[in-house]
Amino acid sequence: MRKRSPSFSLSSYSAGRSANRRITIVTCAVAVLLAIAGIVALLTGSGNSHQAADTAAPAPADSPSSTEDAPMPSSGSGSVPKPPQIAEPVAYAKAAALMLWSYDTRDTSRDQQLAGMRAWMTTETKYADWASVSGQVPDPVLWSRMADQEQHATASVTEGHYPSAFKQALADDPSAITEAYIYVVTVNGTQQITWKKGGGGAEQRAVTLAVQCRPNHDCTLAAIAPSVTQ
Repeated sequence: MRKRSPSFSLSSYSAGRSANRRITIVTCAVAVLLAIAGIVALLTGSGNSHQAADTAAPAPADSPSSTEDAPMPSSGSGSVPKPPQIAEPVAYAKAAALMLWSYDTRDTSRDQQLAGMRAWMTTETKYADWASVSGQVPDPVLWSRMADQEQHATASVTEGHYPSAFKQALADDPSAITEAYIYVVTVNGTQQITWKKGGGGAEQRAVTLAVQCRPNHDCTLAAIAPSVTQ
C-alpha cells in the first residue's frame, strides 16, 4: 500500500480546473484541422488525466499558472528535458507525456519548469494553447511547498494511440490534415512521486495531446487537449 503524500502532484494539479479555455482553443484547432463539424461534439471537458488521490486545490481561472508567459531564467530549465528531434506524432506525444509527468523540485525552480516546458511548444500561435500546458504547474506558493518536501517524480509510458474519433475523421477526409498537420494522441502511463523521509506513491496517468508534425520538421506540442473518445 502506498503512503499518502503530504504535498501535491504536479501533473494532477490542474485536473479539476475549468477547461473552458482549452476546449475553445483546441476544438477550434482540431475543427480546422479535420474540416468536419462532427469532431467538435467528440471533444469534452472531462479532463485530460486521471486525478491523483492527493491533489492540490483547483487553480482559479485567473491564476498565474493558467495565463502566464514562460519565464526565461538565466540558469536554464533545470531537470526539464529538451524536446527530442522526433518527426512521428505518437512517439513525440509519448516523450511529451513523460516530460509533463516528470519533475524535480529539488533542483528545478518553477520558472525553470515553465521555461523548459515552453521549449516543447509549437511556435505557430494559431495552434498553440500554452495555457493548457502551463496550467499543469502549481502556483508559486504550492511549488514552494512541494520543494520543501523535496518532491520529485519520474514516469513511464505504457502506450500511445490515436483516438478512434481522430482516426475516423482522418478516414472521412484524409486531406484535412494538411491544414495544420496537428495529430491528436492519447498516452497512458504511470507516474511515481517521491518526497523526503521515504514518502512516495504511484499513480496511473492518461493525457490527450495535440501534436503538430509538419512534413520535414520535428514535431512540437500544440496543446493538452480535452478528453477524446478512445
